[in-house]
Amino acid sequence: MSPETKDKRLLTRDQMARRAAAELADGWLVNIGIGMPTLVLPHVPADRDVIFHSENGIVGLGPAPADPADYDPDLMTAGKKPASLIPGAAIVHHADSFAIVRGGRLDAAVLGAFQVAENGDLANWKLLGAKGGSVGGAMDIAVGAKQVLIMMTHVTKDGEPKVVKALSYPVTARNSVTKIFTDMAVIAVTADGLVLDELAPGITADEVQAATEPNLRLNDSLKEITV
Repeated sequence: MSPETKDKRLLTRDQMARRAAAELADGWLVNIGIGMPTLVLPHVPADRDVIFHSENGIVGLGPAPADPADYDPDLMTAGKKPASLIPGAAIVHHADSFAIVRGGRLDAAVLGAFQVAENGDLANWKLLGAKGGSVGGAMDIAVGAKQVLIMMTHVTKDGEPKVVKALSYPVTARNSVTKIFTDMAVIAVTADGLVLDELAPGITADEVQAATEPNLRLNDSLKEITV
């Protein structure tokens, strides 16, 4: 990837979050993963009633407090970051939280990833060579959610593709990912392979393909991401 692409044309994390938030439908219960996915919360359109779930036991998770110093130290996200609650939110037992997950009650989950394979396999809990990893509840969530939406940069810091033919990182879940939102594009995972649905402004389909290991099919209605 050229320095020009890296410096000027990639989506910011907030822009990625805004696009991912637009994917969420009215009435959905959505698990929000740690890290980048938490940026989605404030970007949900005002006319959509989306309830966010945090695996540590929050149903009705709100955005991070505007003032990081003004928060309840007993109210944290699964990633141990300051949290807020929406009106009517519930704090539930950890076992009840995972009954929601394992019971198929999540309409979607927004998760981060280290790699996604062309068949939808997900790796997001352990880096190569690391002695340990952050297992958390990602395995349950990736299997239990009806849709799994991934937010991640398109390539690693070394420029290696994160969308790959087959995982080289430890597996979180097989055949689980529905759609990928990166700083270059939106890619759908289908039974017939990966489909390039949308491009970041100024990014070409050829550039996305060059940064992606598997072959991409172009959506007949390929369009630019609205940022």
